[in-house]
Amino acid sequence: MLYLAEVQKKTGFIGSGKPEFKLLACQRSEHNWSAVTGEESLTAPDDASYNAGALVMIEVSGSRQIQRHYEAGRTLTSILQNFSNLSKKSKTQEEEIEQWKQSLTFQSQELNRRELELEARQEQVEQAEADLEQLDAQRQELEQLRQSLEQQQEELSRKNTDLEGAWAHLNGEMRRLEEQRAEGGGAAGLDPEQVATLQGALNRLTEAVMPIEALRDPLTHATDGLNYHQGLLGDYRQALENQRQGLEQRQQELDQQASQLEQRWADWRQAETSLTAKREDLKLRQQTVKAHQDQIQALSETLQAQANLHQKIYDLLNTTDKVRLSKKVDVAALEAMDLEQLQAMVGDLEKDLEKMSRFVSDQEEELALEQQAIDELKLRIEQASEFDRLQLETELEEEQDRSQMLNETLVGQRRNLLEREEVLSQHQAVLRRRQGLTVEETPVSAVDLEPLLNTIDGQRQQTTDTIQALETEVKQLHDGIGQLKRDIETSEAALASQRAEVEAFENDLRQQQRDLAGLMGKLAVCEELLNPAQESVNGLRQSLDGLAGGVTKLQEVNDYQLQAIAELRQTVVNVGAPQMAAS
Repeated sequence: MLYLAEVQKKTGFIGSGKPEFKLLACQRSEHNWSAVTGEESLTAPDDASYNAGALVMIEVSGSRQIQRHYEAGRTLTSILQNFSNLSKKSKTQEEEIEQWKQSLTFQSQELNRRELELEARQEQVEQAEADLEQLDAQRQELEQLRQSLEQQQEELSRKNTDLEGAWAHLNGEMRRLEEQRAEGGGAAGLDPEQVATLQGALNRLTEAVMPIEALRDPLTHATDGLNYHQGLLGDYRQALENQRQGLEQRQQELDQQASQLEQRWADWRQAETSLTAKREDLKLRQQTVKAHQDQIQALSETLQAQANLHQKIYDLLNTTDKVRLSKKVDVAALEAMDLEQLQAMVGDLEKDLEKMSRFVSDQEEELALEQQAIDELKLRIEQASEFDRLQLETELEEEQDRSQMLNETLVGQRRNLLEREEVLSQHQAVLRRRQGLTVEETPVSAVDLEPLLNTIDGQRQQTTDTIQALETEVKQLHDGIGQLKRDIETSEAALASQRAEVEAFENDLRQQQRDLAGLMGKLAVCEELLNPAQESVNGLRQSLDGLAGGVTKLQEVNDYQLQAIAELRQTVVNVGAPQMAAS
């Protein structure tokens, strides 16, 4: 298990104690760390030469033994970079969620407004239906009034028949009177019995006259009611016309929204095409990165071969002072130096070489671990999903940067180590000779391998420069790929959000169209109910107009009959007066 620890060194009265690793945090998973509770510490191994307070990463086995330790600087940097990337990604997701919330809020408000509007229109339609029911009741009332008028008209006809009979009786009496007057030789006057008979006939005629006021009042009431209902029908028709205009305007708005829907779908398909182009561009860049990485791998193998050649040349060198890389050691000065001073110098050189060798060995081991981590990441990338690949590629890029930096550092350190080994070997050769341990023959000219090694170094530097140029290009491509992936993720989220909004808009539009079709159907039903009511009112108006004409004619007939009765009554009075005077 991997831990983050702090180096602690306890001091006492007899000097410094052995260093310890105080455990600070423990890695639970790849991106999950938790703090270590309590004061738990592990004894540092002998090869731990860290200063007090330094932060290190340690790998601990199940038996609480330290398997590996190294400085935590690069690991902490990687963790912080991963945390920064995750934080940016989380922020982007929060922004997308907030956009979704705003979109859903707007859609909810729009649906509530549509619902209130439909409820208001439903109430209007229900009110119109109630008014139509009231109109139908009033139509039935008018029908009853018309039937009453017809009954009164029948009564009037019956009385007209009685009146005609009375007139016929009166005319008979008048003819008989005339006959009597003719038989009597023009004798004037009537006897009282005849006068009484004529007066009775005239009274019956007067009683038979139909009172017109009894007909005018119901007729006026019926006309007023009919005019009232006609006004209601006009108001209903105007209200229906207003609703029709409103529905037609709403239909035009829905047609415009349908056009907007087509445009929004066209915009979405265009955005989808652009996203597809970005995906193709991403694949092309990834293929280019793969080709560059293969080339870097080949150049790295070449660089390793050059390093092996360089090392083999160093292995061929004699450790005496007869063969050397360069004239960095002044043999004459070493011959003249005090022997103890020379021994001390050789001891210092040996300690420095040992320290330098241990440091280079640690760096070599760390480089091997970095290469192993890179290989593991490449294997994980091949097996990872599209969503996890972005994070893994970022980690691979960081590991490759660290490996490159460490390798560049090791190039000079290896050369420095070899040169120090050469200098030490020359010092040791002079020291052994002065101590009488070896007997040297006459020195020969030393072979200088420096030009050959410089040539190899030049080739290595050229290969390294090529690798660095390719790695720089790969890094730029990785940056572009990372930005392109973020753009693709943003575009995918925006495209999904846009599609959801367009689908919601389309569903709302379809619902509005269905609601509008329902309102148009109800409007047509109301108009169908209104037209028969108008026809019924028109029929009643014609009947009332006919009745009004009949009443007017009846009034004229009554006036004529009353005038005739008055004249006959006066005639009877005049004719009967002489007879009454004679008696």
